[in-house]
Amino acid sequence: MSARVTAVHRDGGHHFSKRPAMFIRLLAGLGVEGDAHAGATVKHRSRVAKDPNQPNLRQVHLIHSELLTELDTAGFDVAPGALGENITTQGIDLLGLPEGAVLTLGAAARLEITGLRNPCVQIDRFRPGLMQAVLGRDAAGGLVRKSGVMAIVLAGGEVHPGDAIAVHLPDGPHRALQVV
Repeated sequence: MSARVTAVHRDGGHHFSKRPAMFIRLLAGLGVEGDAHAGATVKHRSRVAKDPNQPNLRQVHLIHSELLTELDTAGFDVAPGALGENITTQGIDLLGLPEGAVLTLGAAARLEITGLRNPCVQIDRFRPGLMQAVLGRDAAGGLVRKSGVMAIVLAGGEVHPGDAIAVHLPDGPHRALQVV
């Protein structure tokens, strides 16, 4: 199965879930046009409270649709966009990408993966017990955060459901994703 975009979302307010859209426009160095988290500096309220001048490494949130299927199987009804992602993907191991991997979406948009989303208490407020469902353990017992990855926009462009996704891995030794 080739990697592709299955859905796109944005919301101008600081809400947990994002609204579906026919397309989103990515703006280089900023994020999703019309989204509350767009900007060169941090926009997530908890991060703004700590230091509003930090660079925004969380301009775009991506989640793999395979997670939504896993959650559905576990009894959680979670639609695309419900966990606050801007882009829902299929056929790509987002969590397995190294830091600095670049995704080309559609004709021109390019995102650089900066790290993992750290699930927070809002997930349980959305659906009780969901926090535990988006956390797991690897073979060595290490914590696995399954609630998506964060990225910055290298090159802008429109992104539509159905767009192909190409993965470009960075040179050199690859660094595993950390929470950003």
